[in-house]
Amino acid sequence: MDTMRERFASTVSRLLDDDPRLAVVLAEIGKDGFADAQLAHPDRVINVGIREQLLVGVGGGLALTGMRPVLHTFASFLVERPFEQLKLDFGHQGVGGVLVSAAGSYDWPAGGLTHMAPGDVALMDTLDGWTVHVPGHPDEAEALLRDAAGAGDDSVYVRLSAHTNAAPRAIAPGRFLTVRKGRGGVVVAVGPMLDGVLAAVEGLDVTVLYATTVRPFDGRALRAAAGASAVGGGAAAADVVLVEPYLAGTSTAAANDALADVPHRVLGLGIARRELRRYGTIEEHLAGQGLDAVSLRERIGGFLRLT
Repeated sequence: MDTMRERFASTVSRLLDDDPRLAVVLAEIGKDGFADAQLAHPDRVINVGIREQLLVGVGGGLALTGMRPVLHTFASFLVERPFEQLKLDFGHQGVGGVLVSAAGSYDWPAGGLTHMAPGDVALMDTLDGWTVHVPGHPDEAEALLRDAAGAGDDSVYVRLSAHTNAAPRAIAPGRFLTVRKGRGGVVVAVGPMLDGVLAAVEGLDVTVLYATTVRPFDGRALRAAAGASAVGGGAAAADVVLVEPYLAGTSTAAANDALADVPHRVLGLGIARRELRRYGTIEEHLAGQGLDAVSLRERIGGFLRLT
């Protein structure tokens, strides 16, 4: 199976052939995946070198001319380092584009904190009007990338990861997918966290929602699932656990807003603010953050009073 980043390069390279409005802007990282596309479209595959602020500035400039820019590098260099440019060159100018990141919270542990961005989605939350996709499989990444590339002038952030689920799901952009139903509470698994969540709740009477689009937050689906769970008799109120592959609690406010007029409890699980300085592997990082299946079962079951 190819990786999400490999699927990104092949998918967008094909889209460049079909859509003359599309342009790709790189900052050295990922250039090999677009080598053929750059030969075919030298005016629409642009590598600015290791200059991430310029990456975003060029993308914003292309958007001002009516182009649909696709910007790519590691999340820490795409969102955190040039955040002021995102705020001004896209938000303030009122233009849109597609940001496609890699490395995420812990994809390359040996790279250390410089190549980790567990706070990227929370940071994007401070900007107005951005759609945020978090696929859990290369097939889902392709579907979401195609949707983002054709999304008019909208602003879209697609968060790719080396951490994946074993199989794709029949997702719909913008909607949560109901994977299983139960009466003891609702667990929302975001992107690559789904397989771990399903292993963790095996045998527990809970509903599992799968989220590959987290902004806008599908409050209607959460509200319906939480209401059904509470009415079913397993939960005294609407009890919800969010399991996200980035900063813990990033979507807690969105879940609270969706359930504002009903009694509820929300637990946000994800990457802690404390830095793990012995990075190890992805699996070791997940265990260190309490996001492996064994830890998730204890935390989810304890909160929902099911274990």
